[in-house]
Amino acid sequence: MMLCLCAMPLSSSAQKRLKKDVASKGDVLEFPEEYLDTVKVGGTFHINDYSMIGVHGGATFSQMIFNPNYNQTFLFTPGNFGVSFSQYGKMFGTYPYFGYEVGLYYTHEGYKFKMNEETGQIQSIEGATQVTYDVVEVPILSAFHYDFPNFKLVGCAGFYGGYRTNIHRVGDYVNPKYENTFLPTDIRFDYGFEGGAGIGYVLAPFEFHVMAKCRWGWQHAFQPDAYSKYYYRFATPLDIFVEAGLYFHLSRRTGRSRAMLRKEAREIVYNPEKE
Repeated sequence: MMLCLCAMPLSSSAQKRLKKDVASKGDVLEFPEEYLDTVKVGGTFHINDYSMIGVHGGATFSQMIFNPNYNQTFLFTPGNFGVSFSQYGKMFGTYPYFGYEVGLYYTHEGYKFKMNEETGQIQSIEGATQVTYDVVEVPILSAFHYDFPNFKLVGCAGFYGGYRTNIHRVGDYVNPKYENTFLPTDIRFDYGFEGGAGIGYVLAPFEFHVMAKCRWGWQHAFQPDAYSKYYYRFATPLDIFVEAGLYFHLSRRTGRSRAMLRKEAREIVYNPEKE
């Protein structure tokens, strides 16, 4: 809710009282708060430094960057969940478009091989033609936003760290012992780059965001020399995930307090040449 001070005409009796209240200090007049409350301050759209918490849900479209290459398609996995904290502020005290966001997410990685149309064969790793990892991750992101009264554009970019908590292998030749068990050569820690963009609808004190993000892992899924000491194989995650987030404002997104309005009124009264 935006607070606005409006100019009102003073009656003659009020003017007399005002003259008695005005104290002269050299060539500078000091005006009482009652007078400052009558000064008209523009009601422009004003974005504060504000913070919020969010809850998220979505799904992942996963692949791996393999070298040598494997014939694969996107692996769709629903069931992403997370919480986040966002803090927005002004760069150089002027530009209210920046901030940061940290979160804790339960998400997924993986890969799914598809049949070679020429040979009719499908590749596998450890007998699996499809592998899904359950991952707990912590992203630390720079946040960007451009606001309108009830609408905003949002973006983020930064880094994440994660841990692969479970693995699920699917295939006709998977050893049952390792269907849901990591091998000694599997790597469970993960880290990399993450970024995305989306739109938001604002109905203070809530915001609803829809975003698409890309996550590029820099850690291998398994040790490169796991299958040969002479011919290395590399696999790093590349995921696209879509999510919806509901945020709650912890402080005011827009509007100015009475103290802020009085400060602007003082500038108008004492420094009219700046207006």
